[in-house]
Amino acid sequence: MVEILLSIVAGLVLFLFAVNNLSETLKLALGANAQYWISKFTSNTFSSLLVGIVVTTLLDSSSAVIIITIVLVNSNFLTFRQAMGIVLGANIGTTVSSQIIAMNVGKYSPILLLFGFVLLLISKSSRLTNIGKVILYFGVLFFGLLTMENAVEPLKQHPFFSEWMKRTEQPLFGAMVGAAVTLIIQSSSATVGMAIILAKKGALSLIGGTAIMLGAELGTCSDTLIATIKGSKAALKTGLFHLFFNLITIIIGLIFFTPFNKLVLFVSQNATVERTLANAHMLFNALGVLIFVWTIPLFERLLNKMLPEKPGISS
Repeated sequence: MVEILLSIVAGLVLFLFAVNNLSETLKLALGANAQYWISKFTSNTFSSLLVGIVVTTLLDSSSAVIIITIVLVNSNFLTFRQAMGIVLGANIGTTVSSQIIAMNVGKYSPILLLFGFVLLLISKSSRLTNIGKVILYFGVLFFGLLTMENAVEPLKQHPFFSEWMKRTEQPLFGAMVGAAVTLIIQSSSATVGMAIILAKKGALSLIGGTAIMLGAELGTCSDTLIATIKGSKAALKTGLFHLFFNLITIIIGLIFFTPFNKLVLFVSQNATVERTLANAHMLFNALGVLIFVWTIPLFERLLNKMLPEKPGISS
């Protein structure tokens, strides 16, 4: 049992290491361009939403994108209204990683590791070095997933683990587990990724996986709220909007948990359980954004009333 847990921890560490370094390396590779494109193409809610989706897909981290957005708001490069659209888009963009995890890409990790390492060896420019690092980190990320996948295989036979996983089929408990795990490891992608792997190996049901996914959406708010400390009121409002969005959509998701699962099964048809869970993640966030995007003016007024700006300062 100890060896299994150590293997899972090792895989998780590799995954988190890759996600953090991938995000930082891509930001370095994009340089000021990331901030330029974010600030340039956010003239309206739709374009802000699109920027949030695209940049989050590239950086593979909704937290990184929202933190960048908070920094830009704090620097007055973006208004609070522009930031709200990006936050919503980031919540859709983060679901792309779930789809990739469900594709069983772990077996291709050695190819990426080798290719990325070779590029680093032969690189004579910072641009090629960054590209090599990105490929290498993707390889590490996928290898981390493969390590966790191989490690959890024997767990489904363990009585204690099996009973504990069954408890996640109670939506509220499952959501609490997802939130707690995400608070600890500071990555909703990793939490959802583990849920997909456990479901694939038959150790977690679709219902339990969906509940954990809902909780992970709340847990991911912690680091973005931390980023607002000592920031402007507009930056704080951006962090609060992210929290409100996730909290409200999770409550709605728990209330309509059974109908939502039926919708996911209908959309997924005969897809594998890991693909179905990835679809649940994408569908939940997309529906949440579809519902919330029309309420942006309402939440803007509400948060502006809660945290009014000083005269002469734009939000």
